[in-house]
Formats: sequence, C-alpha cells, structure tokens
Amino acid sequence: MSTNRSVDRTAVTREKDRSVVAQEKDRSAVTRQKDRSSLCSFMFVDGRYCRIPRRDGHPYLCAFHARKEAQAVAGERAGEDIAYHLSGRYVSACDLSSALGRLFSAVAQGQVKPKTASTLAYLGQTLVQTLHLAQTEYINAFGTNYWRETIRTSHKQSADRKSPDPQSPPPQPAPTPTPAAASNAPPALPL
Repeated sequence: MSTNRSVDRTAVTREKDRSVVAQEKDRSAVTRQKDRSSLCSFMFVDGRYCRIPRRDGHPYLCAFHARKEAQAVAGERAGEDIAYHLSGRYVSACDLSSALGRLFSAVAQGQVKPKTASTLAYLGQTLVQTLHLAQTEYINAFGTNYWRETIRTSHKQSADRKSPDPQSPPPQPAPTPTPAAASNAPPALPL
C-alpha cells in the first residue's frame, strides 16, 4: 500500500502543479495585456501587433510607425496643395508652375515618392503643351479681353488661397476696333 500512497501523492502533486501553471498563465495573459499599453499599437495585416515600445511624445505608435504616419499625413497635405493649383476653372501657366514647384519641394522633403512625382511631372508636361491651344481656343470663343480677365481672376484666386471659387465675369461686348488696333496679331498678355 505504500506504493499506492506514493502514486496518489504524485498524482495529487501533478494536479496541483497543473493548476498552479494554469493560474500563472492566466496572470501572465493579464500582465501581457497590461504591458501592451506601453507598446506600439500598430497592427499588421496578419493581425499581429508591433512589439516595439511607444515613442516618447507619441500617444500610441513607436518611432518607426510614427514616422511613417507623419510622412503619410505630409504627403496628403502636399497632394492637397498641388491639387489646389490645378483645380480652378482655368489652369494658367502660373498655376501649373506653382503646382510643379510644390511637387518638387514635396519630393525633396520626402513627402511624395519619386516615382509618383515622375508621373505627375509627365502629366504637367502634357498640360504645358496644351496651354497654347487652350489659349487660342478661349480667345477665339470669348475674345481677348475676356481671356485677360480670366487670367487675372485665376491669379487673384491663387494669391488668396482661402477665397472661394470666383464666378466668371460676364462676357463684355467687344469694343469697335480702332485703326491702331486693327492688326491681325493678338495683343500680348500681361504677366
């Protein structure tokens, strides 16, 4: 019987050990959840969380993910700035130049990827090539004075970024040509 008692004691001891291990696992799970509060909260596609400690001064991300987030926000802001210059009723050469300048600045600051910038610059080149055609078409349809007023309005809008999209001025009747202004060449546009 002594062997039976030792077997029973061993079984009881193993059972106690198992319950102690289970309790420790429960405590460590709670501790891990508490410890998560000091770690980065970025979640990967597969559901895992980043295990790097949070960056000082950032409420929920590590230094790497905080930098990535800041770059994404800066890229969005740069995109909004570039789009602003290209979203008027008329895109002038100055608007295009401002947009491309902002694009160059954004690339230099790392806010826009070079491949994206290359594509946008190519599209800008295409717009530059069509500006002359648009100018000719616009002048033929509405006249030189209306063209000049549209350019002035475009520049005023670009200078005051917070102003709403202005209404186009009504077309003015073409003045009767005087002998000095009767040449076939269109007048030069003021810049």
